[in-house]
Amino acid sequence: MATKTLGIILNGATGRICRTQHIRGGLAQIRDEGGLPVGDDVIMPRLLLAGRNEQRLAEAGAEFGIEEWTTDLDSALADPDFPVFFDAAATHLRLDTLNRAIDAGKHIYTEKPIAPSVAQGLELMARADAAGLRHGAVEDKLFLPGFRKLSHLVEQGFFGRVVGFRLEFGWWVFDGIEAESQRPSWNYQKAGGGGLLSDMHPHWRYVIEGILGPIAQVASTAWTAQPERQDEDGKRYDVDVEDATATLLELESGARGAILSSWARRVRGDDLVTFQIDGTEGSAVAGLRKCWIQSGADTPRIEGFNMGPEAATMDFSMDYDAQWTEVPEIAPYKNPYRFGWEGFIPHVVAGDPYAHDLSAGIRDVQLAEACMRSSDTRTWVDMAPVT
Repeated sequence: MATKTLGIILNGATGRICRTQHIRGGLAQIRDEGGLPVGDDVIMPRLLLAGRNEQRLAEAGAEFGIEEWTTDLDSALADPDFPVFFDAAATHLRLDTLNRAIDAGKHIYTEKPIAPSVAQGLELMARADAAGLRHGAVEDKLFLPGFRKLSHLVEQGFFGRVVGFRLEFGWWVFDGIEAESQRPSWNYQKAGGGGLLSDMHPHWRYVIEGILGPIAQVASTAWTAQPERQDEDGKRYDVDVEDATATLLELESGARGAILSSWARRVRGDDLVTFQIDGTEGSAVAGLRKCWIQSGADTPRIEGFNMGPEAATMDFSMDYDAQWTEVPEIAPYKNPYRFGWEGFIPHVVAGDPYAHDLSAGIRDVQLAEACMRSSDTRTWVDMAPVT
Protein backbone atom coordinates (compact mmCIF):
# COMPACT_ATOMS: atom_id res chain seq x y z
CA MET A 1 0.00 0.00 0.00
CA ALA A 2 1.28 3.44 -0.95
CA THR A 3 1.44 6.12 1.75
CA LYS A 4 0.03 9.49 0.75
CA THR A 5 0.05 12.71 2.77
CA LEU A 6 -3.05 14.80 3.41
CA GLY A 7 -2.40 18.35 4.62
CA ILE A 8 -4.92 19.56 7.21
CA ILE A 9 -5.11 23.08 8.66
CA LEU A 10 -6.40 23.05 12.23
CA ASN A 11 -7.79 26.49 13.08
CA GLY A 12 -8.27 27.11 16.78
CA ALA A 13 -5.68 24.44 17.43
CA THR A 14 -4.85 25.50 20.98
CA GLY A 15 -8.46 25.46 22.18
CA ARG A 16 -9.55 22.66 24.48
CA ILE A 17 -11.71 20.80 21.95
CA CYS A 18 -9.19 20.86 19.12
CA ARG A 19 -6.11 20.19 21.24
CA THR A 20 -7.43 17.46 23.56
CA GLN A 21 -10.00 15.78 21.31
CA HIS A 22 -9.29 16.30 17.62
CA ILE A 23 -5.49 16.18 17.89
CA ARG A 24 -4.70 14.07 20.95
CA GLY A 25 -7.68 11.75 20.64
CA GLY A 26 -7.89 11.62 16.85
CA LEU A 27 -5.38 12.86 14.31
CA ALA A 28 -2.21 12.37 16.37
CA GLN A 29 -3.28 8.79 17.10
CA ILE A 30 -3.97 8.10 13.42
CA ARG A 31 -0.56 9.53 12.51
CA ASP A 32 1.31 7.65 15.25
CA GLU A 33 -0.36 4.37 14.25
CA GLY A 34 0.96 4.71 10.70
CA GLY A 35 -1.90 6.48 8.96
CA LEU A 36 -5.45 5.61 7.89
CA PRO A 37 -6.03 2.90 5.25
CA VAL A 38 -8.25 4.17 2.45
CA GLY A 39 -8.67 1.78 -0.46
CA ASP A 40 -5.22 0.72 -1.68
CA ASP A 41 -3.48 3.65 0.04
CA VAL A 42 -2.57 4.76 3.54
CA ILE A 43 -3.37 8.40 4.25
CA MET A 44 -0.94 10.14 6.61
CA PRO A 45 -2.26 13.39 8.15
CA ARG A 46 0.14 16.34 7.89
CA LEU A 47 -1.01 18.92 10.41
CA LEU A 48 -0.65 22.70 10.33
CA LEU A 49 -1.70 24.36 13.59
CA ALA A 50 -3.33 27.79 13.25
CA GLY A 51 -4.20 30.17 16.05
CA ARG A 52 -3.55 33.59 17.60
CA ASN A 53 -1.00 32.85 20.34
CA GLU A 54 2.52 31.91 19.22
CA GLN A 55 3.56 30.51 22.59
CA ARG A 56 0.52 28.25 22.91
CA LEU A 57 0.92 27.07 19.32
CA ALA A 58 4.57 26.22 19.95
CA GLU A 59 3.61 24.33 23.12
CA ALA A 60 0.92 22.35 21.30
CA GLY A 61 3.34 21.58 18.47
CA ALA A 62 5.95 20.34 20.93
CA GLU A 63 3.39 18.21 22.77
CA PHE A 64 2.28 16.36 19.63
CA GLY A 65 5.45 16.50 17.55
CA ILE A 66 3.99 18.95 15.03
CA GLU A 67 6.56 21.30 13.55
CA GLU A 68 4.26 23.44 11.39
CA TRP A 69 2.17 26.18 12.98
CA THR A 70 1.19 29.76 12.17
CA THR A 71 -0.68 32.82 13.42
CA ASP A 72 -1.25 33.94 9.82
CA LEU A 73 -4.45 32.24 8.69
CA ASP A 74 -4.34 33.85 5.25
CA SER A 75 -0.95 32.29 4.52
CA ALA A 76 -2.20 28.91 5.69
CA LEU A 77 -5.24 29.15 3.41
CA ALA A 78 -2.98 30.08 0.51
CA ASP A 79 -0.80 26.98 0.95
CA PRO A 80 -1.71 24.34 -1.69
CA ASP A 81 -0.06 21.59 0.38
CA PHE A 82 -2.97 21.76 2.83
CA PRO A 83 -6.23 21.07 0.96
CA VAL A 84 -8.34 20.48 4.11
CA PHE A 85 -9.43 23.19 6.53
CA PHE A 86 -10.86 22.40 9.97
CA ASP A 87 -12.39 25.09 12.20
CA ALA A 88 -12.70 24.90 15.98
CA ALA A 89 -12.11 28.59 16.70
CA ALA A 90 -14.57 31.24 17.89
CA THR A 91 -18.20 30.43 17.09
CA HIS A 92 -19.17 33.98 16.12
CA LEU A 93 -16.35 34.10 13.54
CA ARG A 94 -17.03 30.66 12.03
CA LEU A 95 -19.22 31.58 9.08
CA ASP A 96 -16.75 34.15 7.76
CA THR A 97 -13.81 31.81 8.38
CA LEU A 98 -15.42 28.91 6.52
CA ASN A 99 -16.33 31.15 3.59
CA ARG A 100 -12.69 32.28 3.39
CA ALA A 101 -11.63 28.63 3.32
CA ILE A 102 -14.09 27.89 0.51
CA ASP A 103 -12.77 30.89 -1.43
CA ALA A 104 -9.29 29.38 -1.00
CA GLY A 105 -10.50 26.06 -2.47
CA LYS A 106 -10.29 24.06 0.76
CA HIS A 107 -12.42 21.10 1.75
CA ILE A 108 -14.03 22.10 5.04
CA TYR A 109 -14.71 20.20 8.25
CA THR A 110 -16.08 22.18 11.17
CA GLU A 111 -17.22 22.18 14.75
CA LYS A 112 -20.81 23.14 15.45
CA PRO A 113 -22.80 25.22 14.98
CA ILE A 114 -21.76 25.46 11.36
CA ALA A 115 -23.56 28.79 10.95
CA PRO A 116 -25.69 31.21 12.98
CA SER A 117 -28.85 30.30 11.03
CA VAL A 118 -30.28 27.68 8.69
CA ALA A 119 -30.39 30.20 5.82
CA GLN A 120 -26.70 31.04 6.22
CA GLY A 121 -25.85 27.34 6.50
CA LEU A 122 -27.66 26.60 3.25
CA GLU A 123 -25.77 29.39 1.51
CA LEU A 124 -22.47 28.07 2.89
CA MET A 125 -23.18 24.55 1.64
CA ALA A 126 -24.28 25.82 -1.76
CA ARG A 127 -20.97 27.69 -2.14
CA ALA A 128 -18.97 24.61 -1.16
CA ASP A 129 -20.93 22.38 -3.54
CA ALA A 130 -20.59 24.87 -6.39
CA ALA A 131 -16.82 24.82 -5.88
CA GLY A 132 -16.76 21.00 -5.90
CA LEU A 133 -15.49 20.84 -2.33
CA ARG A 134 -16.11 18.14 0.27
CA HIS A 135 -17.58 19.22 3.59
CA GLY A 136 -18.42 17.83 7.01
CA ALA A 137 -19.70 18.76 10.46
CA VAL A 138 -18.47 17.34 13.75
CA GLU A 139 -21.17 15.14 15.31
CA ASP A 140 -19.12 13.37 17.95
CA LYS A 141 -21.70 12.60 20.65
CA LEU A 142 -23.34 9.92 18.52
CA PHE A 143 -20.15 7.88 18.86
CA LEU A 144 -19.99 7.96 22.66
CA PRO A 145 -19.89 4.36 23.98
CA GLY A 146 -23.18 4.70 25.86
CA PHE A 147 -25.04 6.07 22.85
CA ARG A 148 -23.52 3.48 20.52
CA LYS A 149 -24.95 0.80 22.82
CA LEU A 150 -28.37 2.46 22.64
CA SER A 151 -28.17 2.51 18.85
CA HIS A 152 -27.20 -1.16 18.83
CA LEU A 153 -30.23 -2.00 21.00
CA VAL A 154 -32.51 -0.17 18.55
CA GLU A 155 -31.00 -2.10 15.64
CA GLN A 156 -31.60 -5.38 17.52
CA GLY A 157 -35.27 -4.50 18.08
CA PHE A 158 -34.82 -4.66 21.85
CA PHE A 159 -37.35 -1.90 22.59
CA GLY A 160 -40.24 -3.13 20.47
CA ARG A 161 -42.30 -0.05 19.66
CA VAL A 162 -40.66 3.03 21.16
CA VAL A 163 -43.22 4.91 23.25
CA GLY A 164 -41.09 7.64 24.83
CA PHE A 165 -37.62 9.01 25.55
CA ARG A 166 -35.92 11.55 27.79
CA LEU A 167 -32.52 13.23 27.45
CA GLU A 168 -31.20 15.11 30.48
CA PHE A 169 -27.99 17.10 30.49
CA GLY A 170 -26.08 19.70 32.47
CA TRP A 171 -24.32 20.69 35.65
CA TRP A 172 -23.85 23.76 37.82
CA VAL A 173 -21.65 26.35 36.11
CA PHE A 174 -20.44 28.89 38.66
CA ASP A 175 -21.13 32.53 37.83
CA GLY A 176 -17.54 33.70 38.26
CA ILE A 177 -18.57 35.77 41.27
CA GLU A 178 -18.95 33.19 44.04
CA ALA A 179 -16.47 30.87 42.32
CA GLU A 180 -14.51 30.76 39.06
CA SER A 181 -16.68 29.74 36.11
CA GLN A 182 -15.91 26.46 34.35
CA ARG A 183 -17.02 27.85 30.99
CA PRO A 184 -15.78 30.91 29.06
CA SER A 185 -17.86 34.07 29.28
CA TRP A 186 -18.73 34.11 25.56
CA ASN A 187 -21.04 31.15 26.24
CA TYR A 188 -23.35 33.58 28.04
CA GLN A 189 -23.33 36.48 25.60
CA LYS A 190 -25.26 36.74 22.35
CA ALA A 191 -22.47 38.73 20.70
CA GLY A 192 -20.07 35.83 21.25
CA GLY A 193 -22.42 33.22 19.83
CA GLY A 194 -23.47 31.93 23.23
CA GLY A 195 -26.69 30.34 24.44
CA LEU A 196 -27.56 26.82 25.52
CA LEU A 197 -29.88 26.13 22.58
CA SER A 198 -27.30 26.95 19.91
CA ASP A 199 -24.53 25.29 21.91
CA MET A 200 -26.07 21.94 22.90
CA HIS A 201 -29.29 21.30 20.95
CA PRO A 202 -27.35 20.69 17.71
CA HIS A 203 -25.75 17.76 19.54
CA TRP A 204 -29.06 16.42 20.76
CA ARG A 205 -30.54 16.66 17.25
CA TYR A 206 -28.11 14.21 15.68
CA VAL A 207 -28.15 11.94 18.73
CA ILE A 208 -31.94 11.64 18.79
CA GLU A 209 -32.41 11.42 15.02
CA GLY A 210 -29.38 9.16 14.61
CA ILE A 211 -30.79 6.65 17.08
CA LEU A 212 -34.58 7.04 16.90
CA GLY A 213 -35.34 8.73 13.59
CA PRO A 214 -36.57 12.11 12.32
CA ILE A 215 -38.08 14.79 14.56
CA ALA A 216 -41.46 16.03 13.33
CA GLN A 217 -42.11 19.00 15.63
CA VAL A 218 -40.94 20.60 18.86
CA ALA A 219 -42.23 22.81 21.66
CA SER A 220 -39.63 24.50 23.80
CA THR A 221 -39.14 27.01 26.57
CA ALA A 222 -35.84 28.66 27.44
CA TRP A 223 -34.86 30.99 30.25
CA THR A 224 -31.92 32.60 32.06
CA ALA A 225 -31.36 31.08 35.48
CA GLN A 226 -28.26 33.11 36.39
CA PRO A 227 -28.76 36.65 35.01
CA GLU A 228 -25.44 38.13 36.13
CA ARG A 229 -21.96 36.69 35.69
CA GLN A 230 -18.34 37.79 35.91
CA ASP A 231 -15.90 37.37 33.01
CA GLU A 232 -12.25 36.32 32.90
CA ASP A 233 -11.10 39.90 33.59
CA GLY A 234 -13.27 40.27 36.69
CA LYS A 235 -15.88 42.42 34.95
CA ARG A 236 -19.53 41.74 35.73
CA TYR A 237 -21.96 41.50 32.82
CA ASP A 238 -25.63 40.74 32.19
CA VAL A 239 -26.37 37.37 30.64
CA ASP A 240 -28.47 37.94 27.50
CA VAL A 241 -28.91 34.31 26.40
CA GLU A 242 -30.61 31.25 27.86
CA ASP A 243 -28.78 28.89 30.23
CA ALA A 244 -31.67 26.48 30.87
CA THR A 245 -34.17 24.85 28.48
CA ALA A 246 -36.98 22.31 28.38
CA THR A 247 -38.11 20.86 25.04
CA LEU A 248 -40.88 18.46 24.04
CA LEU A 249 -40.38 16.52 20.80
CA GLU A 250 -42.64 14.44 18.57
CA LEU A 251 -40.90 12.07 16.15
CA GLU A 252 -42.19 11.04 12.75
CA SER A 253 -42.60 7.55 14.24
CA GLY A 254 -45.14 8.96 16.70
CA ALA A 255 -42.89 8.57 19.74
CA ARG A 256 -42.73 11.55 22.10
CA GLY A 257 -39.95 12.66 24.37
CA ALA A 258 -38.18 15.52 26.09
CA ILE A 259 -34.82 17.26 26.35
CA LEU A 260 -33.95 18.92 29.66
CA SER A 261 -30.70 20.93 29.50
CA SER A 262 -29.32 23.33 32.07
CA TRP A 263 -26.12 25.03 33.20
CA ALA A 264 -27.90 25.63 36.52
CA ARG A 265 -28.57 22.15 37.88
CA ARG A 266 -26.68 20.04 40.35
CA VAL A 267 -25.91 16.52 39.22
CA ARG A 268 -27.63 13.55 40.78
CA GLY A 269 -27.90 10.45 38.66
CA ASP A 270 -25.85 8.13 36.50
CA ASP A 271 -23.95 10.71 34.43
CA LEU A 272 -23.71 14.33 33.24
CA VAL A 273 -25.94 13.34 30.34
CA THR A 274 -28.44 10.49 30.31
CA PHE A 275 -30.64 9.31 27.45
CA GLN A 276 -33.50 6.97 28.36
CA ILE A 277 -35.62 5.15 25.79
CA ASP A 278 -38.81 3.29 26.78
CA GLY A 279 -40.48 0.73 24.55
CA THR A 280 -43.18 -1.92 24.71
CA GLU A 281 -40.56 -4.67 25.08
CA GLY A 282 -38.02 -2.95 27.29
CA SER A 283 -36.20 0.21 28.36
CA ALA A 284 -32.61 1.41 28.38
CA VAL A 285 -30.77 4.38 29.81
CA ALA A 286 -27.29 5.42 28.68
CA GLY A 287 -24.69 7.84 29.93
CA LEU A 288 -21.44 8.82 28.26
CA ARG A 289 -19.84 5.40 28.69
CA LYS A 290 -22.33 2.99 30.25
CA CYS A 291 -25.78 1.71 29.37
CA TRP A 292 -28.34 -0.23 31.42
CA ILE A 293 -31.40 -2.18 30.26
CA GLN A 294 -34.59 -3.55 31.77
CA SER A 295 -36.54 -5.97 29.59
CA GLY A 296 -40.27 -6.40 29.72
CA ALA A 297 -39.82 -9.74 31.50
CA ASP A 298 -37.63 -8.08 34.18
CA THR A 299 -39.88 -5.07 34.73
CA PRO A 300 -41.05 -5.05 38.37
CA ARG A 301 -44.73 -4.77 39.16
CA ILE A 302 -45.17 -1.45 40.94
CA GLU A 303 -48.57 -0.88 42.49
CA GLY A 304 -48.08 2.83 43.05
CA PHE A 305 -48.31 5.10 46.04
CA ASN A 306 -49.94 3.74 49.18
CA MET A 307 -50.45 5.90 52.23
CA GLY A 308 -52.65 3.50 54.19
CA PRO A 309 -51.71 1.61 57.37
CA GLU A 310 -49.55 -0.78 55.35
CA ALA A 311 -47.50 2.07 53.78
CA ALA A 312 -44.52 1.41 56.06
CA THR A 313 -44.02 -1.98 54.38
CA MET A 314 -44.42 -0.86 50.76
CA ASP A 315 -41.53 -0.11 48.40
CA PHE A 316 -39.52 2.08 50.75
CA SER A 317 -36.63 -0.36 50.80
CA MET A 318 -36.78 -1.23 47.10
CA ASP A 319 -33.59 -0.60 45.12
CA TYR A 320 -34.91 0.33 41.70
CA ASP A 321 -31.42 0.77 40.20
CA ALA A 322 -30.51 -2.82 41.08
CA GLN A 323 -33.29 -4.06 38.78
CA TRP A 324 -31.38 -2.90 35.67
CA THR A 325 -28.65 -4.87 33.87
CA GLU A 326 -25.54 -3.18 32.50
CA VAL A 327 -24.88 -3.69 28.78
CA PRO A 328 -21.38 -5.08 28.13
CA GLU A 329 -18.89 -3.27 25.92
CA ILE A 330 -19.60 -3.94 22.23
CA ALA A 331 -16.21 -2.72 20.94
CA PRO A 332 -12.91 -1.37 22.28
CA TYR A 333 -13.12 2.30 23.25
CA LYS A 334 -12.25 4.84 20.58
CA ASN A 335 -12.37 8.60 20.98
CA PRO A 336 -15.69 9.84 19.48
CA TYR A 337 -13.90 12.63 17.59
CA ARG A 338 -11.68 10.09 15.87
CA PHE A 339 -14.74 8.49 14.28
CA GLY A 340 -15.41 11.77 12.52
CA TRP A 341 -11.94 11.99 11.02
CA GLU A 342 -11.98 8.33 10.01
CA GLY A 343 -15.13 9.10 8.02
CA PHE A 344 -14.19 12.51 6.67
CA ILE A 345 -10.70 11.66 5.39
CA PRO A 346 -11.96 8.85 3.07
CA HIS A 347 -14.74 11.23 1.98
CA VAL A 348 -12.10 13.75 0.88
CA VAL A 349 -9.55 11.47 -0.76
CA ALA A 350 -11.80 8.77 -2.23
CA GLY A 351 -15.30 10.25 -2.34
CA ASP A 352 -16.66 7.73 0.17
CA PRO A 353 -20.18 8.60 1.42
CA TYR A 354 -20.24 10.69 4.58
CA ALA A 355 -23.45 11.09 6.57
CA HIS A 356 -22.25 14.07 8.61
CA ASP A 357 -21.84 16.68 5.90
CA LEU A 358 -23.02 20.29 6.06
CA SER A 359 -26.61 19.22 5.40
CA ALA A 360 -26.50 17.36 8.72
CA GLY A 361 -24.93 20.41 10.35
CA ILE A 362 -27.77 22.54 8.96
CA ARG A 363 -30.30 20.13 10.45
CA ASP A 364 -28.52 20.55 13.79
CA VAL A 365 -28.94 24.33 13.57
CA GLN A 366 -32.56 23.85 12.51
CA LEU A 367 -33.45 22.23 15.83
CA ALA A 368 -31.87 25.07 17.82
CA GLU A 369 -33.63 27.64 15.62
CA ALA A 370 -36.99 25.86 15.94
CA CYS A 371 -36.65 25.72 19.73
CA MET A 372 -35.82 29.43 19.90
CA ARG A 373 -38.86 30.25 17.78
CA SER A 374 -41.06 27.97 19.85
CA SER A 375 -39.89 29.57 23.10
CA ASP A 376 -40.57 33.05 21.71
CA THR A 377 -44.02 32.23 20.29
CA ARG A 378 -45.06 29.57 22.83
CA THR A 379 -46.18 27.28 20.00
CA TRP A 380 -45.23 23.94 18.43
CA VAL A 381 -42.79 24.40 15.53
CA ASP A 382 -42.51 22.10 12.53
CA MET A 383 -39.21 20.33 11.81
CA ALA A 384 -39.80 19.38 8.18
CA PRO A 385 -36.50 18.83 6.32
CA VAL A 386 -34.94 21.99 4.92
CA THR A 387 -34.16 21.99 1.19
